[in-house]
Order: sequence, then C-alpha cells, then structure tokens
Amino acid sequence: MGGGPFSSFPSPAPLLIKGEEDVEQLLNPPSSDAGDGSQTSKNKLALLPLIFLIYFEVAGGPYGEESAVGAAGPLYAILGFLIFPFIWSIPEALITAELATTFPGNGGFVIWAHKAFGPFWGSMMGSWKLLSGVINLASYPVLCVDYLKLLFPIFSSGSPRYIAIFTSTLLLSFLNYTGLSIVGYAAVGLGLISLSPFFLLIGISIPIIEPSRWLSLGNEKKNWPLFFNTLFWNLNFWDNASTLAGEVENPQKTFPKALFSAGFLTCLAYLIPLMAATGATPLNQANWTEGYYADLAEMIAGKWLKYWVEIGSVLSVIGLYEAQLTSCAYQILGMSEIGVLPKVCGVRSVWFDTPWIGILFPTVVALGVSCLGFVSIISAVNFLYSLGMLLEFLSFLWLRKKMPFLTRPYKVPMGLPGLIVMCLLPSVFLVYVMFIGTPIVYLMSGSMTLLGVVWYFLMNLCKSKKWLEFNDDCDKEDD
Repeated sequence: MGGGPFSSFPSPAPLLIKGEEDVEQLLNPPSSDAGDGSQTSKNKLALLPLIFLIYFEVAGGPYGEESAVGAAGPLYAILGFLIFPFIWSIPEALITAELATTFPGNGGFVIWAHKAFGPFWGSMMGSWKLLSGVINLASYPVLCVDYLKLLFPIFSSGSPRYIAIFTSTLLLSFLNYTGLSIVGYAAVGLGLISLSPFFLLIGISIPIIEPSRWLSLGNEKKNWPLFFNTLFWNLNFWDNASTLAGEVENPQKTFPKALFSAGFLTCLAYLIPLMAATGATPLNQANWTEGYYADLAEMIAGKWLKYWVEIGSVLSVIGLYEAQLTSCAYQILGMSEIGVLPKVCGVRSVWFDTPWIGILFPTVVALGVSCLGFVSIISAVNFLYSLGMLLEFLSFLWLRKKMPFLTRPYKVPMGLPGLIVMCLLPSVFLVYVMFIGTPIVYLMSGSMTLLGVVWYFLMNLCKSKKWLEFNDDCDKEDD
C-alpha cells in the first residue's frame, strides 16, 4: 500500500565544464562511500533484500487496493492496476534506476536536485520528501493496531490503544536500528509470509471464477478522486530506495535489477489477487473498502483464511514501516553528507553502523503525529510528495541535457524528446492530484513549504556563523 492510508521551477545557472573527464571525475566518485570523513557502512545491502525493501516502499501486498473497486467497479480497477504502472510506475522506476546508478550515494533524489539546480532546490527536495515520508510514517503503527484490534478488541480505544501504538512504534524503530542487513532480510520474510494467504486465496478461487464479473462497471456512482488516489498511493514511492544507494552492494548493477524485479512482483501482487477475488465472488461494491480482503477470504475459504489475511496485513504494515523509516533515515544521512544538514545528523551507531539520529527523528515525529486525527495531514503529505516528484522529473531532464558526458551505468534508452513525453504523462497526473486538494490541504502544504524555505536559510546562517559543523565537499564541487 505504497505510501499509507488513505512549483515554481528555477532558472539554473550555466555549468562551467572543462571536459568530459573533469565531469566524470567530479560527479562520479570512485566509490559510493562518503568522502567527508564520516563512517561508512560495514555491511552492504544485497540484491534480494533490496528487492523486498523496494517492494515494501511501493506496495506491501494487495492490502489497500480494495477501495479502487469500491470507487469505480471491477473493470476499471483491473484496468487501473494494469495500465497505471505504464503511466506512472515504470517512468518513475526508470528515472530512479538511471539517477541512482549515476549518483550512487546516500540521499538519492536530494543529490539529483542539488546537482541539477543547486543547494536551494536540493534542500527543498529534501524538505518536501522528508516531511511527506516522516509524517506518513506515523500512519503505520496506527494501521497495525487497527488490524490487531480485529483479533484483540481491547486495542479498539482508550489507554490500551495508545500504549499499543507507542510500544509498536518503539519496537519497530529499534528493529531498524539493529542494522540495514537485518531490516532487509526481515523484509524478505515479511513479504513472503504476508503474501502467503493470497497464494491460497488465488488457488481456491480458480475453480469458481466467472470471467464475466471482471467486466462489471459496478452499480455505484463513480468516485474518481478516490479511484486515482488509490492507484497513486499503491503504485508510487519507487524513488524512496534511492536514498540508501550508498549502502547497496555494487549499486550500478544491483539497483536496476532490484527495481525491475520489485516492479514485476508488485504488479503481480496487485493484479492477480484482484482478478481472483472479483471473479470468484458476487459484486457488492459498497463493501469494497480497505480491509475487505479478509471478508472475501472468509467467503471463499472460511474463517481460517480470514484470520490468516488479517495476520498478513499486520506483517505487511510492519514491512511498510521498516522500509519507510529506512528511506527517511538514510535520506537524513545523505543530506548530512552533502552539507544540507549539520554533520551531526550523519552520525552512525557504534554497534550497528546505522544512522541513529536519522532513525530517532522520524520515530519522535511518528509518535507525536500518531495520536492525532490526520486525514488532512495525509492529504497535505500527498501534495508535498507531488511537488517533490515534479522537481525530480525536471532534475532528470535537466541533467540529461546539460551533463551529457556523465557516465551512466544504466541509461534510459531514449533521447531527450522521448524522455520529455515519458515525464509529461505522470506530471499531468501529479498536477491533477494537487488540483483536487482542499483549501486546508493548500494551507498546510504552503506552511510546510515555507518551513522548508526558512530551514534552508537558517542552515546557511549556521554555516556562515559556524554555529554548527557541516560537510562542505558538495559545496566545493558546485563552485
């Protein structure tokens, strides 16, 4: 379930480039380790755990896709999860593959915007993506407890509920603190176990599927904003794993393989259970809301499979939390390495080699936000993420045009006109998502963007007054 429950463009200064070799030496360091004196990772992330971390950044299983059927009926839901990856997911994954292998350092999209348009836009990218990721993180412990209360009603309200949210947040964050390799292989186990009830659901459904049910348009009024938001939230965040590119074993080769493998797994995990469930049961469109897969499992196989789906949903939420927190933590680390944040933000744990401040800050924010009602906040997060993605697409195109001599271990096989078309379609969708926001969403998003601007100038003041210590390698590169 991609991201949770449910700009102005600069005029870049000309680049002074002496030659192809200078460009490659400047922007393609010989290794992905930080060159700023900070500690480097001892254990690199291998292909399989990276695949499942990306999978949990984007999806986490079919949980959460039910609202697409409730909003538009089986036919549009199936077409949506079949076609939307080509419009949104594949372009985002291709861009991530190219830029993450070209700049294989922690920070991901922050580095891309910084290289394209300078430190201000790198900082704004970091603010938009970090705010959206950290606040969105708070939804996962709440979702986890919401699923648990189906099995243990004591968690429905009051002190037991808040204690459960607080405890689960701390425990899940501690797992992230114990090391990236542990989190990666935990994601593999969580992914396989959380998908296991759907393997059975599909197998049991096959003999009773009626293909004509797939063609149903539903009998309820279409809710297109809900439909497109459901697709968006279930199929975005492909670029989040780029923030830990510096921790990946041989990122130039591993990242493209992991992205395309995770993409294939994600599409199958959404589409096949959806076709099985809609084809095997009579349509009751009003019931197709988040969590309905558990009821469908009971209808198709019995209560035992319903409980299994509910347990799987809890494990999926745990995987989502770990992947999102990992992305936030290494984004903070990367922003410290390029001098956007103070050097202290990049300190690693002596015992586990993890960026403990990068883990602590999102955890504290998640604890604070999880006690609030934040439907509007989540919508604002969606808006901020869209701003960041528009800047990301523009950074990709600008780097292709102005830095043609960069060594690109993986390169999207298109010229600039084709790339513009590829980025245009998802950009139109992003503008649509922003357009349907409410006044409160615009107010909150504007306030958070203003906070990001103030933060940038505050950090510059801290640099000039030497109140805090910053890495300045990236600033020297940009001179």
